[in-house]
Amino acid sequence: MTPPRTSSPAKPPPRRPARPRARAGRVPGDWIPDHHKRWRPRDRKGPTCGYTFRDKTCARRGAHYCEPRADRAVAFPAELLRHIKGPYRRRPFVLRDWQEHEIIRPLFGEVIWSTEWQRYVRRYRRAHIVMGRKNGKSEIAAAIQLLLFVGDDEEAAEVYNAAADTKQAEKVFGPALRMVQLSPVLSRRLKYYKNERRLVDERSGSIYEVITADAKGELGHNPHGFNLDEVLSQPDGSLWEAMDTADGAREQELLFTTTTETDEPLSFGAQMIDEAERIMEDPTRSPHTFAFVRKLPRTNEELERIRRAHPGHPHLPVSTDIYDERNWKWANPALDQFKSREALRRHALAAKQNAAREKAFRQYQLNQRVQALYRYVPMDLWDDNRGELALDPDWLLPKQEGLRCWGGLDLSSKLDLTAWCLLFEDGQVRWRFWVPEAVVPALSEHTDGAFQRWVDQGWITATEGNTIDYQSIYDAIVEDWGRFAIVDVTYDRWSGEPVRQEIVERTGLELIESGTTYERMTGPMTEFTRALAAREYAHGGNPVARWMAEHLKAKSPSDDPDRFRPVKPDRATEHVRIDGMPALFFAIDGRMRVSDGDSVYDYRGLATVGGDAG
Repeated sequence: MTPPRTSSPAKPPPRRPARPRARAGRVPGDWIPDHHKRWRPRDRKGPTCGYTFRDKTCARRGAHYCEPRADRAVAFPAELLRHIKGPYRRRPFVLRDWQEHEIIRPLFGEVIWSTEWQRYVRRYRRAHIVMGRKNGKSEIAAAIQLLLFVGDDEEAAEVYNAAADTKQAEKVFGPALRMVQLSPVLSRRLKYYKNERRLVDERSGSIYEVITADAKGELGHNPHGFNLDEVLSQPDGSLWEAMDTADGAREQELLFTTTTETDEPLSFGAQMIDEAERIMEDPTRSPHTFAFVRKLPRTNEELERIRRAHPGHPHLPVSTDIYDERNWKWANPALDQFKSREALRRHALAAKQNAAREKAFRQYQLNQRVQALYRYVPMDLWDDNRGELALDPDWLLPKQEGLRCWGGLDLSSKLDLTAWCLLFEDGQVRWRFWVPEAVVPALSEHTDGAFQRWVDQGWITATEGNTIDYQSIYDAIVEDWGRFAIVDVTYDRWSGEPVRQEIVERTGLELIESGTTYERMTGPMTEFTRALAAREYAHGGNPVARWMAEHLKAKSPSDDPDRFRPVKPDRATEHVRIDGMPALFFAIDGRMRVSDGDSVYDYRGLATVGGDAG
């Protein structure tokens, strides 16, 4: 085992005459957080850290922010690297406050004790940096890769940069190479092999090179560092997966992405950006993953979500107005530093006059997903609406029997998942789910085994064979009809007339046709959002419903953001399901039909037959 390191073993480079640390262009009010208050796992394993850098020694233990390690990471670009272009070209690469305190310090300063290596190692092994163009992504990525290459005490380090093609990859490798050429220390130490697009450090046996996006040829690496640039241009996740599955032999490898928002909502890039947003909002989701995501929100719900995730940040957007300059800084942290506000104003003026320019302005300058798909449910609010935790599917049954409620039925094809939902007058929610047992293995594989556990625990009923047994659905609805005071049932018209007739014949319930169109869904989804924010629901923590809520995406017409409908995922590629959420919206629709008088949710026509298919 490698003994714990108490200091940096390599001697620092010769000190040059001190340069002032003044931050040219620093914006008043730049945010410097308290790094010791950052969320981290509650882990007290390990001795006192003892890491020392320039006479500063860390006296903390367990999972913690190690200031000397962070200081060393900040000192590396300032003392060894140079800006390569723009008004600061050839000047020391002194990090801006947001680069230092919101990216580099947490990324390199957060450590945990490794029982395997018997030393403190970096907590973050994966990272995602998402922001608008011209905010210095390439330079910060190059600095991180060079630090991993020659400044991380790693023998025989392998550091790679990749993108959709060699031309794109060299947009990051090029700045790194130029930084090396402008550095008196690194230019003497490193060798560049042009034909291989490779830098070599013979002192440590380390390499840094560009690789192609052909994942099939990239399975023999042992990366200490890897940057996938502009994931929006990746055709799929094969290259990331190839590198992600190649780790395990390094003490503290770092694989990270740098990108601007994509306009392909079902792409690998969109999935990765969405996951980064979820981690930023809830770091407990993946404690080993760092996320820095700066996007101007498209909806008020997204705006509130950002405010809850970043309380007190001085650059939070004030609205969703893309032309309000007060909102630009959030998506462009380099604004008024090395990104020109005047240039951004010119882009905004062009956007007002041309729809295509507006699309480009939204995506590339404000980092918005231009397609009208977006994550709909704020999961922190969802969790706040749990109410009493149900330890099993029937845990809350004694408190629900006899209560008045409304039903919602999202009946899929016989080959997939079906959802039945009851919304009670007091806000409690109860679901049943059915699925053919033949699809359980695939869904279990893509949920890390959770789907099979839900079946075993009774949250989902797996019916025998390749198709759903509709009789089991009819029997369950009859059982609930006898147990609860069901007012009526709203169902997806695609369920088919035979299903409606069978339920009516067995129960006498009134079934009202609906669908997942803009006309049918806008009202119930608006009411859902209002009630969720008011903490009026009690869903009991149903794990299947939470999985579905987490993956629910909504769509709005490009000319009317106040209308929306749920978007069913591509079941062949995304391996997620949302059926429980439309079922809940159908139940909400039924409850809204009995609102008193002239309700503010005046959507009484939404449940009538017909309507636009959206």
